[in-house]
Amino acid sequence: MSTHFEKGRAVMVDVSGKPETARQALAESTVLLPEAAATALRAKETRKGDAVAVAELAGIMAAKRTGELIPLCHPLPLTRVTVTGELIGDRVRFEACCKTTARTGVEMEALTAVSVAALTLYDMLKGISKGIEITAIRLLAKEGGRSGTWRRS
Repeated sequence: MSTHFEKGRAVMVDVSGKPETARQALAESTVLLPEAAATALRAKETRKGDAVAVAELAGIMAAKRTGELIPLCHPLPLTRVTVTGELIGDRVRFEACCKTTARTGVEMEALTAVSVAALTLYDMLKGISKGIEITAIRLLAKEGGRSGTWRRS
């Protein structure tokens, strides 16, 4: 396995010697909404349409492009991506699950999906309130690969 740096330059880690295995990752983000934004979202009164549905779709699209967005991230053949957003009181919680059979994990794809979903919701609601806050972007669980299963406790 190569190092991350060769002669002082960043390089993509060589995963060619690793076996392809089924892998899955689950991530979440939370978007805190000021009252006006939460009320508009609850009443589905946004000028740009169904903000949560658009954000979910943006998250799926972003997961598929993670290798283009993060410089040393391997592009992966994703076999499934789900992004769900749920309005709970004054916040929207996004959850993304990404699956693949590959030589490296899909944590970055799941994290990218929830990040872009949160940013998209911000964009959809910023005309109502600039006080929207994106918090708690984090990995919840991963399965597969040499390190096996990990779950946030």
